[in-house]
Amino acid sequence: MAQPDTVTRILDTAEVLFAERGFAETSLRNITSKAKVNLAAVNYHFGSKKSLIQAVFSRYLDPFTTRFHAALDELEAQHRRDGSEIPLEELLETMARTVLEVPAERNSLKVFMRLLGLAYSQAQGHLRRYIQEEYGSVFTRFTELVRRATPELPDAERFWRLHFVLGTVIFTLSGLDALRDIAEQDYHEHVSVRDLVRRLRPVVVSAMQAPLPEPPVQQEAS
Repeated sequence: MAQPDTVTRILDTAEVLFAERGFAETSLRNITSKAKVNLAAVNYHFGSKKSLIQAVFSRYLDPFTTRFHAALDELEAQHRRDGSEIPLEELLETMARTVLEVPAERNSLKVFMRLLGLAYSQAQGHLRRYIQEEYGSVFTRFTELVRRATPELPDAERFWRLHFVLGTVIFTLSGLDALRDIAEQDYHEHVSVRDLVRRLRPVVVSAMQAPLPEPPVQQEAS
């Protein structure tokens, strides 16, 4: 019984410290001190800081990937029956619902969002490779379904819009506590996570469906 408790304590501590400080700024000694374990325990269970970072992500991405594949299976089956493509709004709604379901089991949506943000802004080569190798299939599948739902968008434009949307979602949900405080103090609104997602949905859908930007004006040679 002691062994699983030690592993869980290390992972719980590591994910919070990584989310608060970043990967480079969080040392193994920071983690062992707060988790009240010795360095040998981290080395025994994980082998290295790189492996510990990967293990932190796998706790979220393993269940997320399983649930998201299952949700996309269901969506595709529904639309296969009537021969239609899955609308963009349904795809984004399904992704948002799955994102909310996974950390709800652990009561740590804010941490999950911050870790995702770090995966983009601070991810070292080993983490990018790990995420691509282990979880790339579900993101590739989602991107292909978005491509079919937005045939009017050039590939490069779709790439940028998806990342703008992802950045908006991560920024909003990782700052959830601050946004709730502002809403309550300034506007007398009590906002749940579901309320926030309901307000976020039309914004991200509109961003994906916005008119294409004007091409850059070519300056004439003098």
